[in-house]
Amino acid sequence: MYTIGKVATLAGVSPDTLRYYEKEHLIAPASKTAAGYRLYNDEAVRRISFIKQAQWCGFTLSDIHELLTLKHSANACCEDVRSLAIEKKLVIEHKLRALQAMSRVLDVLIQDCAGGKTAIDDCPILSALENSLHEVSG
Repeated sequence: MYTIGKVATLAGVSPDTLRYYEKEHLIAPASKTAAGYRLYNDEAVRRISFIKQAQWCGFTLSDIHELLTLKHSANACCEDVRSLAIEKKLVIEHKLRALQAMSRVLDVLIQDCAGGKTAIDDCPILSALENSLHEVSG
């Protein structure tokens, strides 16, 4: 059994992160000492590793809660998990396209700006951003 500090070190997270995972019902201590200190087992370390890997793949804590629920459900099957993964991939691809569009706009803004000692009132980047805001709000 491990204390919260030890399991945090083993899992590469902070004790505050573990407390947050507990609050979100992603992990639970295996037991508590007579003094009320949380004690965790190897399963908690494995679960935290699962959580971190899922986060790295883009899953939110809510998604991870759903994955863990599916993992322990007698009625769930691999297709349920696959559907969540497909949904997450589509969200990531949408975000990627949006980021690429932002990057292209910034390329144009940067190209239009010579930089240097140009007065800030004449900055083409600020001007373009200001004009875009007027077009959106106007």
